[in-house]
Amino acid sequence: MEPIILHEGKIAALNRVNVDTDQIIPKQFLKRVERTGFGQFLFFDWRFLKDGSENPEFELNRPHTKGASILVAAHNFGCGSSREHAPWALHDYGFKVIIAPSFADIFYNNCVKNGMLPIRLNEEQTLELLDRGAEHEFELSVDLKQQTITGADFKATFDIDPYWKEMLLNGWDEIGLTLRYEEAITKYEEQHSR
Repeated sequence: MEPIILHEGKIAALNRVNVDTDQIIPKQFLKRVERTGFGQFLFFDWRFLKDGSENPEFELNRPHTKGASILVAAHNFGCGSSREHAPWALHDYGFKVIIAPSFADIFYNNCVKNGMLPIRLNEEQTLELLDRGAEHEFELSVDLKQQTITGADFKATFDIDPYWKEMLLNGWDEIGLTLRYEEAITKYEEQHSR
């Protein structure tokens, strides 16, 4: 995974509550076994009309959100089933950071394990970002080391578990973290097998 230290990007504002994993990536697209290729199906039922054309009313289809790498959403983002495909789709689409007042726990953990930074911000600050990004381009700088978010006339701090922070700063997944102790594991196994 790529480390996340300082991320600067445009936001996409998705002012919807209780966005579940089936809305993020509908079940009919879960047949792939790779982690890639899901971005094209992200929010499929909202992004596209029945004829396959883009829905001009959907937030991510508005011109000022094209190329956004920071998703700002409302309460309880990622609720529903525990499918890991939802973070895969968001990441494959290009999102590196997701900001919301609250997340489903399993979804939050799956984001971190797949190299994305989920940030819980208070409702007032999240609503300000949703408002700023609704009709106009708005950029943020997210500093994981300092745990700060800054933009034009906007500043916020956020909390993150030190374990998750270390993993994201170093670009480690749980296997990579375990491999840091490969020498000690090998030594133990050699001693144990005697």
